[in-house]
Formats: sequence, structure tokens, C-alpha cells
Amino acid sequence: MSTVNEDYHALLARHEAMRLRRRILSPGTESAAPQGLAAGRAGGGPRAIGRSSGASGTGPSPYGAADFDPASYDGAADQRVITEYLELVTPFGELITHLYETMFRRWPYLRSLFPESMEFQRAHLARAFWYLIENLHRPDDIAEVFGRLGRDHRKLGVRPVHFQAFEAALCEALRRTAGPRWADAVEQAWVRMLRFAVAAMVSGAEAALAEPPYWQAEVTAHERRRPDLAVLRVRTNEPYPYRAGQFAALESPLLPQAWRQYSIACAPRPDGELEFHVRQTCAGGVSEALVAHTRAGDTLRVGPARGSMTLDDELASDLVLVAADTGWAPVKALLEDLSARRRHRNVRLFLGAHSFADLYDAGPPSELERRRPWLRVTPVIGRRPGTGAAFGAGEDGYDALAEAVAEAVTRHGDWSGHQAYVSGPTAVVEATVARLTAAGMPPGSIRHDPLSDILRPSSRAVTGGPGAATAANTAFEGVES
Repeated sequence: MSTVNEDYHALLARHEAMRLRRRILSPGTESAAPQGLAAGRAGGGPRAIGRSSGASGTGPSPYGAADFDPASYDGAADQRVITEYLELVTPFGELITHLYETMFRRWPYLRSLFPESMEFQRAHLARAFWYLIENLHRPDDIAEVFGRLGRDHRKLGVRPVHFQAFEAALCEALRRTAGPRWADAVEQAWVRMLRFAVAAMVSGAEAALAEPPYWQAEVTAHERRRPDLAVLRVRTNEPYPYRAGQFAALESPLLPQAWRQYSIACAPRPDGELEFHVRQTCAGGVSEALVAHTRAGDTLRVGPARGSMTLDDELASDLVLVAADTGWAPVKALLEDLSARRRHRNVRLFLGAHSFADLYDAGPPSELERRRPWLRVTPVIGRRPGTGAAFGAGEDGYDALAEAVAEAVTRHGDWSGHQAYVSGPTAVVEATVARLTAAGMPPGSIRHDPLSDILRPSSRAVTGGPGAATAANTAFEGVES
């Protein structure tokens, strides 16, 4: 074993030993997180690992989850301070570059926790910073979002002690990026913000200790339905709990530590097989590895099922389902779930695609309806009027299709008394949800997966205006569809 790996495992061993010691000596008071959150540097602010941090075994870690209480954190006050000096460290590209350079230089064994390409990770961290700053006055929302993030980070091997290295590197990067105008009070506000978010992550991770961080799975079938799209079926080595309409993260051994979210395209089956529909969205990423370089017999890792785009046990209203492109995957699972029920509600399905050839898996509408008398299907094909060419605008070519789908949904009926499920490319989901809401459907009656676009700084600066809570879902759990 290399010296680097020996240092890494010794660090983890020291952390776990101190954690066990604190539990034995002081049950129920494992960490000093609330004090650290409230007091910033005065309560044990940024400390370098190896001097006085919990990682060295000489003091308690500031990153525990015991007694985590969002109400104890005055995020609005830190929000004002951070915002006042935000121009010194934005855009975040330079800050994040300095942060990772510092962390990997001082603790090189942490590099193995990250994928080989850091591009996605840098974008992920930038939108995490933006989300935190824009929502600091909403500590309950942050606690919920970062609790989910903490549960998901377990599959990466992240431990609370690692966040101490991140904090020290962040403080050094802030000073280096901001220059002489940087103020100690601003750094303390950043540290309190980070510690609050991390305490939520640690709390979320510890609440999920009974759940495996991931499942090993074998690819049982791999079918190319289009040059850029594949349907994969996999079987996990242990029972995998989930509900129709949920999604899961996949990791290919070709890209270690790089995970992407994909909807599960089937309801739970007796044989335990899972199905995923993957569209290649870029070169060199997870989607390309799954579409172009994965075959039957290969192994993948599957993260825990997530998402609330599921059917209630007792359906109280009729349903309207909207699916475009690989957004068909979770809707297919919902239809399987509905077909297995004895009592049915009327269901209207709008199926969007650039052309009939792009309906890669659903089959003809008549076939979908044949064994489901409670289902009516309306295909929405995005073509320019008067031409035979598929139309599309915007970066991914889905803006015009989005408008066609949204217009078709609102034109074909009043859905205010229905429950809606919307899935597909971000543009389609956003346009459809906006139209349904404008038509009078309560937001609570519309369910959709977290969106996959990057959360960018809003034009309202840091006001936390309408939509901030919804944006939280897009920040960290985007489903590729």
C-alpha cells in the first residue's frame, strides 16, 4: 500500500476512533456543530487539519450532525455580509480552481474521491455556492436539499473529516481570489454557511446508515434504439427497493466516481431487473460510456432510488401524463404501475417527439391504448407547419418541441382537477409546468423529476424571490432525460 493510501486510511481511522470515543463519553452530544455554526471562528473557526482539528484526534470536529437544528442559524445575516463582498470572488471559476489546487496539494489522497475529469464537479460546486447564497435566509430549505445531497454523497466515500480539509482549502482560496479587500468577518460568514450546509449533509448521511450507498449490478441487456440512445436492463446483486416513477444514479467502471441520474423505466418486477433509457448528451461523459461502450455482462453501480414522481396508494383524481424523448422512461413505469392496479382512474398521455421515428420505445398510440381502456394517448410531433422537417431551437433543439407539447396539453382540456406528471428535457418540463400553472392547476398537483440544467445566479441577485425553493431541486439532482 502506498504512503498516500496509508495516510488516507490512518486519517479515517483516527476520525472514527474519536467519533466512537465522543459517543461513549458524551452520549447524544457527539459534536459541537451548533456552537460552531452560531459562532463562526469564535466558536472554533477554520482550522488546518493536523493542528487542532478533529482529524488530528486532538479536538472535536466542527462537522457533526448531533442536535442539528436549522432554526439555530441566522442565515439572513450571513447572506447580507457575503453578498456585499460577492463581487470579489465571482464568477466562481477562479475561486474553485484555487480551492481544488490547495486541497489536492495539501491532502493528495483526497484526489481519489473525485472523477478524473473535474469539469462536472466544478460546475456542481459553483451552482451549490449560488444556491446557498441565494437561499441562506431559508435554512429549512437548505437543510432539506443538503440532507439529500449528504445521503447521495455516501456512495463517493465522503466522510465528515473530509469537509475539514475542504473548509481550510476554501478559506485559503477565498483570500487568494479576493485579494487585499477581503475582510475577516466575510470569511467567518462563508465558514458558517459551509458548516451549516455540511451539518445538514452529515445529518442526511447518518439518517441513511441502514441503506446501502450503492448496489452492484450486472447489465443483462443493452439495445441501441437510436445512434444516440440505448435501453439498458440491469440486475442488482441484492434486492433493490424503489417505486415506479423514481430515478437512480449510475456509475460506469469506465468513469470511476462519475455518477449521473437516470429514471427507472419500469415498475418493480419479480425478477428484480431494472431498466434505464440513456440518451448520449455529450462526448466523454457517463452517457457516452453507457450508450456506446457498455455491453451485456458488464457491471455498473446503482445508487439508491430517489424522487417523488410516484403514484399515491389511493388515486384521488384522474391523471394527465406528459412525456418527451427519454422522459418516456418514468411514464412507462407509471403506466406499468397503473396496469397492475384493480381500480383505475382515467389517464390522458401526451407523448412528445421530434418525429414518429423518435418514439423509440412507446410504440403506436393504438397499441398503448389497446389493453388499457382507461388510457387515451395524444402524440405531439414537433414539425414546422407546412414542412416535413422536425423543428427545434435552442442549444439542445428542444425549445420549439417544448412549446408544441405545452400548447397541446393546455389546448386539449381543463386539467385543474387532475394530478399531472411531467417528464422530459428541461425545456419541455419547464414550459408544460408553466402552462399548467397559468391555467389554474395548483403547483402541488404537478409532479416532475428534478431538472438537469445548471443553476445560474438569478437576475434578482440575492432576494430569494418566487421560484427559489423550486430552483433548489435543479441544483444537485438533475435527471438526464
